Amino acid sequence: MFLKSLQKLTNVLRVVPKRTIYQSAALLKVEDRKAMLASLPGKDEGTVGERTIDIDSLITKKERLFPDANTPTTLFNGMPFNEIPICNIRVSPNNTIITICDAKGVPQFIRSCGIEGFKNTRKGTNIAAQATAISICTKAIERGYKSVRVTVRGLGPGRMSAIKGLEMAGMNIVSITDTTPVSWNPPRPRKQRKL
Repeated sequence: MFLKSLQKLTNVLRVVPKRTIYQSAALLKVEDRKAMLASLPGKDEGTVGERTIDIDSLITKKERLFPDANTPTTLFNGMPFNEIPICNIRVSPNNTIITICDAKGVPQFIRSCGIEGFKNTRKGTNIAAQATAISICTKAIERGYKSVRVTVRGLGPGRMSAIKGLEMAGMNIVSITDTTPVSWNPPRPRKQRKL
């Protein structure tokens, strides 16, 4: 009896054809697309065209990259560092205010994106900050300012664009200082918004 059932089973196995697995062309296209998307660089967050600098290589080349005790008397374009005018850039998510002061800190020119003609949400854009920086810089150059020290304060889209605008207008930037206040003991965050 066992032999008969074994013979039937072998006969059934002989009759069943071997199945091959086929992959459709649509699946191959999806895999090709996934491979292509994986090879593309990541999405950029608005820094297209910005230059990156490897600071570690600069430190080995230039020991005088960071300030020291002699920095205030160091000459930049024939002028001591502590006598160079200061350009204060105050950045917020809604506006950018640029002030050019003399070496003592007395304001000479003040421009903001709102004064420049940008209204509402356009005031907070990087294009508005760049246009404001170009306009204030041209007025400063007419008055004889050639070099400035830049201090940037706050977080917003106009941080880099304002500095770029100063450079585009022909101002020589000697140093860039970030004076954004950082709270090491911030207040408790708001509770999560319920949707």
